[in-house]
Amino acid sequence: MKDSNFLKENNARHMWHPMAHPADSLANPPKIIVGGEGVRITDVDGKQTLDAVGGLWNVNLGFSCKPVKEAIAAQLEALPYYSTFRGTSNDAAIELSYMLREFFAPDGLTRAFFTSGGSDSVETALRLARQYHKVRGEPGRVKYLSLKKGYHGTHFGGASVNGNANFRTQSEPLLPGCYHVPAPYTYRNPFNETDPAKLAQLCASALEDEIAFQGAGTIAAFIMEPVLGAGGVIPPHESFMPMIREICDKHGILLIADEVITAFGRTGAWSGSRLWGVQPDMMSTAKAITNGYFPFGAVMINDKVAEVFEKDETGRAAIGHGYTYSGHPVGAAAAIACLKETEKLNVAANAGARGAELYEGLKGLAEKHELIGDVRGGHGLMCALELVSDRAAKTPIDKATIGKIFEATYDAGVMVRVSGPNIIMSPPLVLTSEDVQQIVDALDAGLAAA
Repeated sequence: MKDSNFLKENNARHMWHPMAHPADSLANPPKIIVGGEGVRITDVDGKQTLDAVGGLWNVNLGFSCKPVKEAIAAQLEALPYYSTFRGTSNDAAIELSYMLREFFAPDGLTRAFFTSGGSDSVETALRLARQYHKVRGEPGRVKYLSLKKGYHGTHFGGASVNGNANFRTQSEPLLPGCYHVPAPYTYRNPFNETDPAKLAQLCASALEDEIAFQGAGTIAAFIMEPVLGAGGVIPPHESFMPMIREICDKHGILLIADEVITAFGRTGAWSGSRLWGVQPDMMSTAKAITNGYFPFGAVMINDKVAEVFEKDETGRAAIGHGYTYSGHPVGAAAAIACLKETEKLNVAANAGARGAELYEGLKGLAEKHELIGDVRGGHGLMCALELVSDRAAKTPIDKATIGKIFEATYDAGVMVRVSGPNIIMSPPLVLTSEDVQQIVDALDAGLAAA
């Protein structure tokens, strides 16, 4: 490790941080993390905290998963890189594609297109959706529909289907032909509906209305997260995604499940789509596919879409898209080891059990602290507190106060993530009950400090 004084003196001076104002990073330097072991991280001052962020939704197996580290080292020794562009492949990518086919078989997904991460995977799915319709003779299907509050990465396509202005406004104009419908967000929605089942029906009806307005024959795909993540952990009613699947089928629209966060056990099921009993046409994945140890992602594709491409004789199905690091052998080796360990430890089951404990603990905090306006969770290890300064008016908490809560929670031994008025938790899926209690206790101290 570099000298700690050097690190502190140069913190945020020569590097701009994602999702942050450069001036704010200079005025309030970010935490410098220098070590990780299990579910805990260590900062430059030697302070150890439980990482309730899980890196960034991705370190499902913790920071010291030896099989994944060993697989990376072995692959670097054997073949550190080779392309999967037309004419060449590598053994690790081939093996991984077979394993993913087996893993996602219950989701009806049988082909993989490898990427470098989540934003890449979303971009790939959006491009393949348009091409699918062109190959099958409906070139007019070029529009995309998505949910307000949804998050789909930061490429121009992903930002265009994002449903949060924070990720859009400063880059506009974005991709034309992208339209948004209300999310099934019971705490805040344009229908003032608090019943989750009724709200799901209203949002599905809004989608039907938008399709009718745009014209079904102009729409390529609807993209959604099975549980909205970065938008504040918004789980829909169990009826919602099945209704969306039915509507998409009715109108010939592809359903893309953005599972960059929810795949590989985060929701307590092996995929978010499986949680709701839905088979999407495509699924974007990344993050936990390598436990965060290597930048890697995959778009999974079902037979319906695959057969249109594979049976084409016109040449229009040639995929003019890809990344230098698509199918990177080191990333593929990491993913193979990660998949094996993920299934061996049955982290989905643990996520379900520990997530239920965390959700109950957070609801207990809401009875104690008036700053908590809404508690969201109940589907694996993804939970959020939406903080308010006035419960009755649902007035979002101010930036300074939530900053104090973050710092006090960190001082109490737990790293959480602040996103707008939300405190988001997405800890590793190898969490214990004792770890859950530590998160609740630290948040209790953080809220009390405010």
